[in-house]
Amino acid sequence: MISYAVIVSLMASATMGQAQLPVAPPQERGSGGDIVNYSQIHGPVIGRKGMVASQSAPATDVGVEILRQGGNAVDATIAVAFAEAVTLPRAGNIGGGGYMVIHIAAKDGKPAKTITINYYGTAPRATTPGLLLGPDGKFDRSKSMTFQNVAVPGTVAGMWEAHRMFGSLPWKKLVEPAIRLAAQGYRLSDGEAEATAGRREVMMKDPGATKAFFKRDGSAYKPGDIFKQPDLAWSLKQVAARGRDGFYKGPLAQKMVAGIRSGGGIVDEQDLADFKVEILEPIWGSYRGHDIAFMPPTSSGATLAEIMNLLEHFPMKDYGWGSVQGLHIMSEAMKVAGSDRRLIGGLPDWKTPAKGIASKAYADERVKLISPTASLNGANLPDGNPYPHESPDTTHYSVADKYGNAVSNTYTLTASYGAHVVPQGTGVLLNNSLGNFNWGREKGREANWPAPGKRLGSTITPLIVFKDKKPWLVTGSPGGGYIISAMTQVLVNTIDHGLNIAEAAERPRIHQSSADDPLELEEGFSPDLKPLLEAKGHKVRLSDTMGSTQSIMVEGEKFLGAADTRRPDALAKGVE
Repeated sequence: MISYAVIVSLMASATMGQAQLPVAPPQERGSGGDIVNYSQIHGPVIGRKGMVASQSAPATDVGVEILRQGGNAVDATIAVAFAEAVTLPRAGNIGGGGYMVIHIAAKDGKPAKTITINYYGTAPRATTPGLLLGPDGKFDRSKSMTFQNVAVPGTVAGMWEAHRMFGSLPWKKLVEPAIRLAAQGYRLSDGEAEATAGRREVMMKDPGATKAFFKRDGSAYKPGDIFKQPDLAWSLKQVAARGRDGFYKGPLAQKMVAGIRSGGGIVDEQDLADFKVEILEPIWGSYRGHDIAFMPPTSSGATLAEIMNLLEHFPMKDYGWGSVQGLHIMSEAMKVAGSDRRLIGGLPDWKTPAKGIASKAYADERVKLISPTASLNGANLPDGNPYPHESPDTTHYSVADKYGNAVSNTYTLTASYGAHVVPQGTGVLLNNSLGNFNWGREKGREANWPAPGKRLGSTITPLIVFKDKKPWLVTGSPGGGYIISAMTQVLVNTIDHGLNIAEAAERPRIHQSSADDPLELEEGFSPDLKPLLEAKGHKVRLSDTMGSTQSIMVEGEKFLGAADTRRPDALAKGVE
């Protein structure tokens, strides 16, 4: 047995690009007692004509049915978005916003294309620097769950634009399943019933939310109850009949604005009518020969690209999954890239140096900060300069179809249940996304200072990984600040360690935020890791679950789906 002192000595002698301990030679594997041997504990769901993986089982069923009816991945994505607005109200929405990465396969002589849609919320025109500040000049948390904190919602505009560009089935057909779920109701799962009941105290402060989510006597719905949302059904009918204009103009828009303004909010009808999505090229990166389409700002795709570029300097496969050295290097890469997130912001008053942050050349500079034997902190982590290289509840779902198309979509209300407010008569739960800005106008964080019309920033990072120029891995995650670290580990687990997508999703995760914050570990790692990581200078603490990746891997004629079990009610389902 190797003593603890010897292990620490070996760690101290490690150099960059070397494993902490000698790599053990391959050993003969036992059969596990099975006639047919399986090397990994978790296995993915298999489909042969498409796949949907989402956090809501009823919404997954809706998307699969759209694919069965001949719809493409974009059609199914739109249908799932509206369905989750009904069945996953803490995150699914038409009152929030998000990001979408779309790949459309070559067809009829037209080349393949990959684009992104940024439909995250924007600040209303009446936004002022002091809107959400308290008397002390800092963000007033008492305003977080109010109409004042509502940004202009983007979800309907994002889905409409995706349909305009790539949809194949009629728009109305894609919204109808959500209307039925809202009007006829659906049976509440334990997870959804308990989640809403847990927000009762806050939501009962708003009459619209009280009416939408609780019984007439004010009590919460219980698991197994049929939950109907007639006001939301009415709102969805406006959207089904009139498309984008059904939400941003006309009776629904008027009701929403009336509710927002009467509650002290500042969104008006002009803000709704003027909302625009951004259609952008992805940030293209690569990791060990796999091309990756990352979501550009105001998403944090550039940050994730920087992490992967840093990790590419180290033999992660040789370190082995869950090794001290592998976890240390990931933590350090997250610190370096995390410090550069201060430069990610939105137009019109800030242009992010996204290509510089995501460039290999910039990573070549920043990787010099990473030591294999010591941990970075705020004092020894200098700011970087990517400019010369220029050329918290959310839900994610992934869709792939038999035509070769794929969509990675993440959308959110920001907090779980957003602002916990509903304009009366609409059933539409609204976001609390304005709080994402840096309201204290902290120096060095100008990228995220509030401004009228400015698009909000987020840690959201949907992506598509390609193999031989075709989608190979479609993935993303909710989880606020934990999203970037969760996505890092899905990529390392699949590409470096060769895990199938289900196994890659289920392995325990780590998270590192700022350089001075603790390294967090999910349950499932060996307790022996803690003193070894502390010997490298890490402060270590245990954490609750991190993220909830909903992923699809395409292997030949098979679609392999994985619904992360970290959150209840998720479902990956294939089309036979």
